[in-house]
Amino acid sequence: MTHYYKRTSFLFLLPFLVLQSCFVADQPFTGLPPGPWRAELTLVPNPISPNPKGQPLPEKVNLEFEDVNTGELPFTFDVKYKNDNEFYIEIHNGDETIEITDIKMGVDRKTAKDTIWINFPIYDSYIKGIYEGNLIQGYWMVNNRENYQIPFKARFGQDHRFTTLRKSPLMDVSGNWETVFTDEDGVIENAVGEFVQDGNQVRGTFLTETGDYRFLDGTIQEDKLYLSCFDGSHAFLFEAKIRPDSTMIGSFLSGNHYKAIWEAKFNPTASIRDPNELTFLKEGYDQLSFSFPNGAGEMVSLSDSPYQDKVTIVQILGSWCPNCRDETRFLVDYLAKNPTKDIQVIGLSFERHKDKAKAFDAIGRYKEGMGIPYEVLLAGDADKTEAAKSLPMLNHIISYPTMIFIDKAGQVRKIHTGFAGPATSKYQEFIKEFEQTIDQLSTEDPKKVL
Repeated sequence: MTHYYKRTSFLFLLPFLVLQSCFVADQPFTGLPPGPWRAELTLVPNPISPNPKGQPLPEKVNLEFEDVNTGELPFTFDVKYKNDNEFYIEIHNGDETIEITDIKMGVDRKTAKDTIWINFPIYDSYIKGIYEGNLIQGYWMVNNRENYQIPFKARFGQDHRFTTLRKSPLMDVSGNWETVFTDEDGVIENAVGEFVQDGNQVRGTFLTETGDYRFLDGTIQEDKLYLSCFDGSHAFLFEAKIRPDSTMIGSFLSGNHYKAIWEAKFNPTASIRDPNELTFLKEGYDQLSFSFPNGAGEMVSLSDSPYQDKVTIVQILGSWCPNCRDETRFLVDYLAKNPTKDIQVIGLSFERHKDKAKAFDAIGRYKEGMGIPYEVLLAGDADKTEAAKSLPMLNHIISYPTMIFIDKAGQVRKIHTGFAGPATSKYQEFIKEFEQTIDQLSTEDPKKVL
């Protein structure tokens, strides 16, 4: 499954190219070498530290990963040329290929070095690196997080992810694993690991009550499991040791801002709670009510005429959220394939940017990059506690995304928390349930519902 980032005109490698105010174009470029590249993000090592709240944690992870250096998150990409002067990048994560076209090159005046910018406009992040021969060294930077940068390097001509070793696996980990994540504050999250193994290669994801960890790709070497993902927003690194009793214990790093340990045991029937039962209206409410601004500064409400007597989906999201992106892609595709369905969608975006202008810019890039045909309003700050204050009729907001189904009479009929995306075994099940819900609400007589 291929996902596309912002489709912009391609600024490229010509002698007259000038990249922002700090670049000069006194040297022509011929571009990156076409073919495979292996990249690494260097995350903070030693992911588990003493628990500041004093709560007991499971056995401390102190494993020796002789195949990779602890904290190095690898991913692979290919450089491909459209013609003699235009190239793009394809990042690989398991079954997902992400095409990146917003790439610029030039000489950085500050360093006098050949420099490349690889931009992820939807996620408001970018990679900036010095390019020398077959090597790029620099940082991945995230604009909507304060002073957030992670060292990055990439080498041409390598296509392995973690290692070229082929040590005989202790076991086949294919199937479902009942998993518990515990972070440094002792906060516990239940999940289901879904893995598919082919020899030394392992692919899969973790399904949680708030979404999934998208497309993970990695390897198993004897009793060690390694998985990673990089998509421009998430930088996930999982390392684990398989115990003699066929359980696992390992570490999880999400960029440089989240650390946890995880334990898992094989369980074919492992599951999470019903996503339709986690978020609900408080007692005394049967409708959703709000008024938030769109990019043009206009206040938009469910009471506006476009949403009257229509089946309406309210999508709680954030432009920075990859699971929201998966859900948005689904909604955009569904609307395109069902133009005669008399339904409306309205997005309520909770953004990380405190500055409203920057938040609206992020929403605008998101709408353009995803080809969204419906309104996406700025509903507030991404903090879930603060977000819940914007919609006080809900018991809470625990997940971006959350999808609210409203019937033609304006009553809330279902609230679906999280999104089991295309990386999970639940995706097709979600599609079937979604279509059944829309068909049911579309054919109901609103007078009979009331």
